[in-house]
Amino acid sequence: MRLEDKVIIVTGSTTGIGKAIALRCVAEGARVVITGLEEDPGNAVLGQIPRGRGVLHIADITADGAAAEITDVAVRSFGRIDAVVNNAAAVVSSDIHTTDPAFLRKVLEINTIAPLALIRSALPYLEKSGGCVLNIGSVNAYCGEPGLLAYSISKGALMTMTRNLGDALNRSHGVRVNQINPGWVLTEKEVERKRSHGLPDDWYRSLPDVYAPSGRILKPEEIAAAAIYWLSDECGPVSGQVVDLEQYPFIGRNPPKDPSNADLRVRTGGGDRQ
Repeated sequence: MRLEDKVIIVTGSTTGIGKAIALRCVAEGARVVITGLEEDPGNAVLGQIPRGRGVLHIADITADGAAAEITDVAVRSFGRIDAVVNNAAAVVSSDIHTTDPAFLRKVLEINTIAPLALIRSALPYLEKSGGCVLNIGSVNAYCGEPGLLAYSISKGALMTMTRNLGDALNRSHGVRVNQINPGWVLTEKEVERKRSHGLPDDWYRSLPDVYAPSGRILKPEEIAAAAIYWLSDECGPVSGQVVDLEQYPFIGRNPPKDPSNADLRVRTGGGDRQ
């Protein structure tokens, strides 16, 4: 049990990557706070967790006081906080023509400001436990796809925040802050998104090699497996690090343009907002 008796908050954990991380944490001995926007999928995740090992909190993470509510739920339920996983995010399409200031502010509130607020709220408890933060970013943080402008900006800001706090909080509070940047992941939301684009439900079985050299894209459970290292004591004092999880070197790779595959290029790459 690599996370024996640790208490871990996982935002956006009613579906997708967050759900996989929460379930893997429990399997490794942790107790978890599951957060999301919808009660039914949240209860479905809670139903997969042994009694007493998880608690569900339904809330909009951008609402006033939401961060304090989440930390209070963790402390009331389990008495401590050992880790925060900032996974909840809004994956939204936009470009220069559709990204006005109001839209960008909304995306930043969800993807960047809410994670900062939760870190601030949980910090006294993390300092007491010698805990850590794991932010779930995206490979889009480096430049992003043309149709993911606001999302990419928000994930770039999250990555800078991780590196800054990874140094500052490790020095002053003994709290590690690291980040995982997933590439293309086959979440429930991604299946729904492609269905809305008119693609068949098995679209992921015949992907172009340029996007999936291995013949498939990543599974949420594979991201969760990587998350355990950063949440456990195994990574020692390592802090302020960002690890890309994709099946090819993302930076500097320029896939050829192919209009026939335009639908497949509208990718997620981060946590679902749940």
